[in-house]
Amino acid sequence: LASELSPDEPVFVSKHGLTTIHGCEAHHAAGDGDFAWNVNSARGTVAHKAIEVLIHHRGEAYPSAIVDEAIARILNDERSPLGQFLGRASEFDLAELRAAAVAKVSAFEECFPPLPPKWIPVVESRSRVDLFGGRVVLSGKTDLTLGKPGRKVIIDLKTGWVSTTHREDLRFYALVETLKLGVAPRKLATYYLDSASTHPEDVNEATLDTAVRRTVDGVRRMIEVTRLGEEPHRRPGPQCRWCPLQTDCEDGQAALVRAADPDHAGNPWA
Repeated sequence: LASELSPDEPVFVSKHGLTTIHGCEAHHAAGDGDFAWNVNSARGTVAHKAIEVLIHHRGEAYPSAIVDEAIARILNDERSPLGQFLGRASEFDLAELRAAAVAKVSAFEECFPPLPPKWIPVVESRSRVDLFGGRVVLSGKTDLTLGKPGRKVIIDLKTGWVSTTHREDLRFYALVETLKLGVAPRKLATYYLDSASTHPEDVNEATLDTAVRRTVDGVRRMIEVTRLGEEPHRRPGPQCRWCPLQTDCEDGQAALVRAADPDHAGNPWA
């Protein structure tokens, strides 16, 4: 399908895009609506920025001070949409955001050992691979990596419940890393800050084969649905709660009613 594309209008493929296209194709085609920063969406970004500062900070530092430094750096970036949101936020919203970010940074500090420079810790590392003459672009941004190519460990930091998509996200990162550097990472791990639990996975041929199949299937449907005009499939899921198609989607409305019913048994999205 790459021949149907132009290098001037490539298909950008991220972990989020793959998750949505493999979820509800109609939701993927519609997008997430007009995105606007709020306290819930901002706290993760602020916490990740604070963890980046914490890892590379020399000397003793407290999570609250590190979070304040992260917020100040974001505010000072005039081109940052998040910085603009923080600049307009009320004192109450900033306090709520700060409290949530401090909790995440504290959880990280409590459960991770100090990372010595020889481990080569890198936070918010970006990778990009252009395929088919730039017609398809794979991109990813990892939370934390340790080690050199060939021995690298990729770690995703999460809060909340365990999800199968988290493992798929890391496999996609491993695929992008392998295509970019020509050598695969050694291990993947999702780390859940709330429970201090790690879900590791060794990278082998089967891991990469799974990532290739999922990526190829996802990109094919992205092109067919968003570029070639094929009818997208509708699959109810948690994304129905914020989907811009919610008011006109009977399947989504029925699933939301089931999800809100305390007496409903089983998976409300099935």
